Amino acid sequence: MGDKHVVRFEPVGIEIEVDEEQTILRAAAEQGVMLMHGCKEGQCSSCKSFVLDGDDIELDRYSTFALPDYELDEGFTLLCRAHAYEDLTIELLNYDADMIRSGLPIQEAIAVVVANNAVTHDMRHLVLRLLEPGELKYFPGQYVDITVPGTEATRSFSMANTSSRDGGQLEFVIKIYPGGLFSSYLDERVSVGDQLELTGPFGVFTLRDNPGAPLVFLGGGAGMAPILSLLRSMAERAIDRPTTFYYGARGKRDLCFDEELRSLAATLPNFRYLPALSEPAADDDWDGEVGLITDVVARYEKGLAGADAYVCGPPPMVEAALPLLERLGVAQKRIFYDKFTTTGDAGDPEALEAEAR
Repeated sequence: MGDKHVVRFEPVGIEIEVDEEQTILRAAAEQGVMLMHGCKEGQCSSCKSFVLDGDDIELDRYSTFALPDYELDEGFTLLCRAHAYEDLTIELLNYDADMIRSGLPIQEAIAVVVANNAVTHDMRHLVLRLLEPGELKYFPGQYVDITVPGTEATRSFSMANTSSRDGGQLEFVIKIYPGGLFSSYLDERVSVGDQLELTGPFGVFTLRDNPGAPLVFLGGGAGMAPILSLLRSMAERAIDRPTTFYYGARGKRDLCFDEELRSLAATLPNFRYLPALSEPAADDDWDGEVGLITDVVARYEKGLAGADAYVCGPPPMVEAALPLLERLGVAQKRIFYDKFTTTGDAGDPEALEAEAR
């Protein structure tokens, strides 16, 4: 362990102690301070902040798309890559005042593989059972880091279930990428009974309390996992807010959990599930919506003032959805998103490995 320094966050007035060997984001998470973040790899810029006082900061490798050199020179930093070597005061540019003090403690855990079933041609439903400890507390919508067996690398995956209380189980929906570090393990080598090391929970893609406000969910690919967790949580808690889930896929073979989602209407009377296929095959026999999921949202939604929107999936989908939702009237601060970035060499965007949670 290195020396420790005090980091103060403004305008919320929260102080934490940060070891030099930790990133500021990790230290905050360990102390229950829930800062906005996404990839933790220095690629998405969700944790970008401004240094008000102090300059002795060292950054792990990051993408200059997330933090251009001119912003670094002006005093911006990425909390997920920043190590403090003196006391600092940092202005948070993106935070949720209602949630910032609600973080759960980060835990190290060991889990055993219970099942690894294909739910589409390129996505798996991975089920783990916790061994040590027997329960991991998390909010629906959060994720954990899983260590890739035989390496020191980790990959981040969102839980699809709402809690590990019953039987210590964790469920994930994971996309298989050719050559992906965890994907290759999951696709070719994993066996029931294998043990995996986990760390978490992380993430701020959680349901905010806003009684009566309409909810719009937009998902694609493995973005199914955290949204499914949120919807299952709403069903368990009998939250009856008007809710629509728009899910985009290429063809019918890319749809999963379809039966469960359609049956949610029986539990959530104000819930509507609208899947859309962008490239339906001739033999799909599809009579539902066709087109990009953002185009479908634009066709169905004419005004979303006062709504909360949750977006999760591939970066192109997220990047298209954010301005659309604002044009439809969703306040920027009421748009919550989880962009599944790739993982690889953060210093070279062209060398990124195709692996995402």
